[in-house]
Amino acid sequence: MAITSGRIFWCLCRSILLVVATPLLAAETKVFESVQVTPADEYTHGIEGPAADLDGNLFVVNFGKPGTIGRLRAGAAASEAFTALPEGSVGNAIRFDRNGTMFIADYKKHNIFAIPKGATEPAVWFHSDDMNQPNDMTIARDGTIYASDPNWKGREGHVWRMTKSVDGSVQGQVMSAPRAMGTTNGIDLSPDGKTLYVGESSNGQVWSYAIRGNELTDAKLVKTFQPDTIDGLRTDLAGRLYVARILKGTIALMKPNGAVEREIALKGKEPTNLAFGGSDGKTVFVTQRQGGFIESFRTDQQGREHCLQRGRC
Repeated sequence: MAITSGRIFWCLCRSILLVVATPLLAAETKVFESVQVTPADEYTHGIEGPAADLDGNLFVVNFGKPGTIGRLRAGAAASEAFTALPEGSVGNAIRFDRNGTMFIADYKKHNIFAIPKGATEPAVWFHSDDMNQPNDMTIARDGTIYASDPNWKGREGHVWRMTKSVDGSVQGQVMSAPRAMGTTNGIDLSPDGKTLYVGESSNGQVWSYAIRGNELTDAKLVKTFQPDTIDGLRTDLAGRLYVARILKGTIALMKPNGAVEREIALKGKEPTNLAFGGSDGKTVFVTQRQGGFIESFRTDQQGREHCLQRGRC
């Protein structure tokens, strides 16, 4: 009888614990609720370019001082130094391709650096003095890199297309476009890789283009926000766009037709960029210029880049 009573008591306690724990777990994983992940001031005012690898590590430029790259390990509450770029180079964007190679846009020295998976030493993959600066990047299924190239003073810009030839050399050139662009900034591809989305900070507009080799065609205005209030952007597998609303402190989540589904409130007021990561690609990490920290929230769709790295997109 005592044994039976003990078992009943244990089962009741276990049930109570499950009832209590379930809401807590749900609260921790509730979508679109952002939390601060790292301490303030880990990164400089130039915190940017977040990108996650398939091991769950998040990489962000300008850790502690310009020209560095920090790493936030999966589950960690603080970043650590990962590597440094050559003297005078400063990163602005990071992306991973299907092979796990990390690419870094160096806006100071007009380089695209590459770091193979498992390595830490950056090597120049592409360079051009004709660039204003490589700002943000996106990578296609075949390894083609598209980079925004803004002229901030002139409030204009364009997009570069860079491809690797069979002999290993990299060719890059400005893509022709059917319209004069503003200061090109955030950039990403649609899940099928046929559409390129480009944000223009100066006029607050997001445009879409069809890609035909080195040509951008079929320009369509997706959405107009207030001038100088948008920064980086990313897409998910549903084709939706996540746009960093710098100075507003939100991420605008919108459909490809420009309809805004929601504005995700953030802890900081100056989000510069974002990236999908986590084991399922549904955790969105946001870099915050105000405070120099990283925050994150869960979403209901996997990011395009995460799917690309897994070789499924």
